[in-house]
Amino acid sequence: MKDTIVAHKYALALFQLAEANNLVDQIEEEVKVVKEIFSQDKQILSFLTSPKIGKDKKRELINEAFGEFNPFVINTLLLLLDRQRAQYILTVIDEFIQISYENKGIAKAHVESVRPLKDEEKEALVSVFAKKLNKKSLEIENTVNEELLGGLKIQIGNRIYDGSLRGKLDGLKRELIG
Repeated sequence: MKDTIVAHKYALALFQLAEANNLVDQIEEEVKVVKEIFSQDKQILSFLTSPKIGKDKKRELINEAFGEFNPFVINTLLLLLDRQRAQYILTVIDEFIQISYENKGIAKAHVESVRPLKDEEKEALVSVFAKKLNKKSLEIENTVNEELLGGLKIQIGNRIYDGSLRGKLDGLKRELIG
């Protein structure tokens, strides 16, 4: 919980800077790249949080890896590093994206299906659920889960819509047992 509070403060500050300078979309794209890099290579975060490595080497890594990025992004990463909060980098990025999406009226949806969704299917989900949630749009992250047997399982925020065959069978099983 403390992680999210700390991360939210940094993310909000970065968002306010981005918004004041008309750079929200650019900075959102850049932090998504940072997130992707950190997610693909776990050693970067280990390097940045290691007490055995000097602050100068860590700052050098940030500047070399992200030197082409907007100074607001680089300075946020360096600030987290300087304040020994590098472990919050991914949480700050997630919070920034969440704030940005809220500001734009976009919700994130995690959709599980037995096969990858086609573009038309994604568009249909967007039109139905965006209206239902009073949002302008949805960003859909689709993962394949063959255990569902059929249908979809959708998570938007803390809401789960289970229209999967597996979910219906489990519900029927609970009903018969109970």
